[in-house]
Amino acid sequence: MIIPSIDLINGQAVQLIGGEKKAIDAGDPRPIAEQFSLAGVLAVIDLDAALGRGNNDEVIGDLVKRYPCRVGGGIRDFDRAMRWLDAGARHVILGTAAKPELLSRLPRERVIAALDSKHGKIVIEGWQKSTEADVIQRIAELKDVVSGFLITFVEREGRMQGIDLDRASRVVEAAKGVRVTVAGGVSSAEEIAAIDRLGADVQVGMALYSGRMSLADGIAAPLRSDRPDGLWPTIVVDEFGRALGLTFSNIESVREAVRLKKGVYHSRSRGLWIKGATSNNTQDLLRIDLDCDRDALRFTVHQSGKGFCHNDTWTCWGDDRGLPRLERRLKERSIAAPADSYTKKLFEQPELLRAKLIEEATEFGDALLASSPDGEIIHEAADLFYFALTALARSRVSLAAVEEELDQRSRRVTRRPDKEKPCSRKST
Repeated sequence: MIIPSIDLINGQAVQLIGGEKKAIDAGDPRPIAEQFSLAGVLAVIDLDAALGRGNNDEVIGDLVKRYPCRVGGGIRDFDRAMRWLDAGARHVILGTAAKPELLSRLPRERVIAALDSKHGKIVIEGWQKSTEADVIQRIAELKDVVSGFLITFVEREGRMQGIDLDRASRVVEAAKGVRVTVAGGVSSAEEIAAIDRLGADVQVGMALYSGRMSLADGIAAPLRSDRPDGLWPTIVVDEFGRALGLTFSNIESVREAVRLKKGVYHSRSRGLWIKGATSNNTQDLLRIDLDCDRDALRFTVHQSGKGFCHNDTWTCWGDDRGLPRLERRLKERSIAAPADSYTKKLFEQPELLRAKLIEEATEFGDALLASSPDGEIIHEAADLFYFALTALARSRVSLAAVEEELDQRSRRVTRRPDKEKPCSRKST
């Protein structure tokens, strides 16, 4: 699959030819990341740090907070690798410092070794220094301490002359059991499909920035269909991964979905179908994923209005349930709650809401300490969740954002000391 690349110099997204000549200055990387994130994980490479002339830590920190990123460039010691892992990077990419002694100290499942090569020989320090090390040999030395390899064919990088499929095949075979990402020269969706069939991913920069290849075509490249109409079944899910319904896509609808960042599909009766165009039950597209067999898609969307189904239910299997449904109801009430309702008072009186949060948290803690029956603990937890979600709705913070924060925390490797926070309750 495609992994879009964001290479940074002086805080700007750039594309270089052969790692030396600047060909494109694309400006602020943040809007680029927002668009590229539709494809999933981004590769964020700090070229300044790789060349030993500063860093782009502030920009990278922003990107890591908002999008799934693998971070590389100038990561040459344990502390810097840990910094990005603790910040939430899905993986760190080490090149010059990719040696067993350092890599073995890091969590293997989140480490990628970058083996940048010119004509089969590894180059280091931002591709400025040649070595006599052989790529295949280095793969054998490192495959037990990393979860992946990034293999860049430097002599082809940025030139869009096509990737060397024979070399790619050899490195994938050598790394068998460890996922490989290849880069350097990719210029077409057909190449992405070919690399995917080898069992590897493709990191793409210049072809996307130059317009030679569209992001949509790169995402859809590995897809195939055994249907007579050639369509791809598409599962639509919300931010919580809950299925909203089943529809179909083709390359035209995927291109339009990526262009608009909306839920756009192929209707077998109407052709191109922009969800919500007439009903106002619109969808903001967050991400497109391919299934393991490359014959189906998953669209992750932010659903608005009454829901996905034409029957005005949230899903095609009826209304959903649980915390996401409660969150939507509270958001609706924050706008149009009856004047004399308790919920309205909570929205308008933050002191009352704060007092209820403290009260319910205390009652939940008391039930826990008292080893209360499960029913009582469930009851108190439900009360606490209700008031917590009310506070989120009042502050216009989404439950999905809280879940993302929890996911980010779960990626920390360095654990915080187990210290009790001092009580911040104000005296009354």
